[in-house]
Amino acid sequence: QVQLVESGGGLVQAGGSLRLSCVASGRIFSINIMGWYRQAPGKQRELVATITSRGRTSFADSVKGRFTISRDNAKNTMYLQMNSLKPADTDVYYCNAQIQEVDYWGQGTKVTVSS
Repeated sequence: QVQLVESGGGLVQAGGSLRLSCVASGRIFSINIMGWYRQAPGKQRELVATITSRGRTSFADSVKGRFTISRDNAKNTMYLQMNSLKPADTDVYYCNAQIQEVDYWGQGTKVTVSS
């Protein structure tokens, strides 16, 4: 019954910015932790950033200082602001949410950073 939908991916030049969004819908009472992950073809899925229901955040070292994560609990929406993008950030980005002790994943949104 729960669905996560990401949006905001696209093609940008190195040094540019993108803002990703993730909207949760369906039977939702509350959302605990949410996070962004990314994965390139043939590679392991990598944790990018997480945010708790109270707004506590954590970031992978590779994006620290460049990315910010936020959420709007009233809208069941999470955001990832990506600045100073690098070609190494090129990946499919996935939204993850823990909702009533169950993990949910979105289908992903593609981010491509050109050099």
